[in-house]
Amino acid sequence: MWKNLIAKLRQVMYRMGLIRGIKSVYDKKEIPVNETFYNQIDVWKALYSGYHEDFHKVKYHTINGGTKTRRMATLNMPKVVSQELATLIFNEKCEINISDQEFEKNVKEVFRCNSFYRQFQHYLEYSFALGGAVIKAYADESSIRLGYVTADCFIPLSWDNSGIHEGVFVSEIRRQNKKYTHLEWHVWEGAEYVIRNELYESSGEDLGVRVPLDTLFPNLEEEVRIQNLKRPLFVYIKPNTANNIDPTIPLGISIYANALDTLKSLDIAFDSFQREFRLGRKRIIVPAAAIKTVVDPKTGQVHRYFDANDEVYEAFNFDQDSNEIKDITVELRVEEHIDAINALLDLLAMQIGFSAGSFTFDGQSVKTATEVVSENSKTFRTKQSHETIIEAAIQELVEIIGQVAELYEFFSVPDEYKVTVTFDDSIVQDKSSDAQYWINLVNNRMAPRKLAIQKVLGVTEEEAAAMLEEIQKEQQTVTAQAIDLFGMGSGGE
Repeated sequence: MWKNLIAKLRQVMYRMGLIRGIKSVYDKKEIPVNETFYNQIDVWKALYSGYHEDFHKVKYHTINGGTKTRRMATLNMPKVVSQELATLIFNEKCEINISDQEFEKNVKEVFRCNSFYRQFQHYLEYSFALGGAVIKAYADESSIRLGYVTADCFIPLSWDNSGIHEGVFVSEIRRQNKKYTHLEWHVWEGAEYVIRNELYESSGEDLGVRVPLDTLFPNLEEEVRIQNLKRPLFVYIKPNTANNIDPTIPLGISIYANALDTLKSLDIAFDSFQREFRLGRKRIIVPAAAIKTVVDPKTGQVHRYFDANDEVYEAFNFDQDSNEIKDITVELRVEEHIDAINALLDLLAMQIGFSAGSFTFDGQSVKTATEVVSENSKTFRTKQSHETIIEAAIQELVEIIGQVAELYEFFSVPDEYKVTVTFDDSIVQDKSSDAQYWINLVNNRMAPRKLAIQKVLGVTEEEAAAMLEEIQKEQQTVTAQAIDLFGMGSGGE
């Protein structure tokens, strides 16, 4: 009660300008991470959205000495590469399997209710773009819910080699001319897991002052204490790339964090390519007198040699004796621009872990060439590298779901179970060469036929055995028919 009264008093005094609020959440003494790294996340986020002012706001001077600004055209490659990598790694064909069937059934129902496959692919893309994402599990009245948070809305508090153990989730809410910031703290106090909720109000861009939770969340508790948890109720996912910006913190970096200069050069080249058609349009210089109207003295009709409204023509005051008409149209540098953009796309591919030629520009759009990738390609090695981290994150998420399920008695969790993730590797499958590979092994007696059927057709061992048995029966029938055809059946003459 007293806390609410004090908070409301501070709220009134802050609105009256009698006290100052907290400038930033990073100024709180509990926060061990400074704001510098999060400024980098803001840059990655701006590039992902397609507009970063330092890159895309262009100033130019006009012929009369004035200064204007325009927005640079962009290929928006940060979005393209993040989406492409997320799609290659995780999609609807990925399978999450748990050794205990009943537990697997319950977990998959939680995934279904939370649209996990769709949401996880989206936030995996955000993770590649912003350097990380967080999934937390909690319970409502009847089920387990999953919450997804991007890297810019999560601050780690404590960590070690095994991962992040404490953190604070930051969310901003705008109401009229006020900004509210909700801080959700997840911390350990001994063996107890404590979730604290704080709400701050600001009339500007600062954090402001703490106000009662019921200002926005009448049903939210200020503090929840949980016993007997083995791990925090969130999992942090990041790209499998070392953080070379601040190696002292456990946060990840964007897959294009070290390719910013290339991204800027790409957009400069693409912007120039677009402007080549506008600035290089056909232009003809004609005498200024030629666009004036002339009245025929005999007929009284008005004549004009050139249409003054046609943007092709530019009027120019020549010498009095010169009536020369000049075509000053310049040759468009289309191929030069396309070649430059493709060279930069290959450089970008190398910097983010894709094979050269993965992205190409044909003058209309960026094409991706990752439908079939060999197992020794850079793209495939990058894919496998990120899958290692993602599989571990999904295993942790299943463990968290199990903790919440036992805590609120939604369903039981076995003492021992194993979680495996089968990723979609169809990207690396060249069916013809793959089949020929196994045929050669079988013909040289280096592999059994049943195993070859499993690998080539992607079936289980039981299905492969049944197919092999059917093939053998067909061969026996064909052999019998051939014998009968040549009169070699029973009682043959």
